[in-house]
Amino acid sequence: MNTDHPSTRRIRLADKADLDALVQLEQRTFDYSRISRRNFRRLLQSSSVHFWVVTDAGQVIAYAIALSRSNSRYWRVYSLAVDAERRGQGLARAMLEHVITEAKKAKCHGLSLEVKSDNLAAIQLYRRYHFETIDVLPGYYDDGTDGLKMRVTFYPESH
Repeated sequence: MNTDHPSTRRIRLADKADLDALVQLEQRTFDYSRISRRNFRRLLQSSSVHFWVVTDAGQVIAYAIALSRSNSRYWRVYSLAVDAERRGQGLARAMLEHVITEAKKAKCHGLSLEVKSDNLAAIQLYRRYHFETIDVLPGYYDDGTDGLKMRVTFYPESH
């Protein structure tokens, strides 16, 4: 079976059976600010977390996590990860489009996120979807790299 064939890919809600695969993907993807097993478990159990995975032939190859809060009309894209061996295949774009679609269905006003200032591929992707930089966060990441706070608004705030 050709696991690179898009027809074998599926976006679905993450569940506790994905825990080991998520931890492994996190270890392979990030060398800073990693989500721990314990935190993944908490995220999977929380009602304010929107958590999806991309699978290919049953294997988790990407994930996206968005957080909603009762006191905010914006969802926060908490993390988006794509297996290093699968980058360049449109998976981050597909996950971001999925998050945007789900946020709009939930009548969310928009999305916010933080991204490393040196992650040019991610910044370029977010800008393609009309995210704007609204703040610079000096030394935000564990390795001392600055963060950028970005936001996209779907619907203007009603007055």
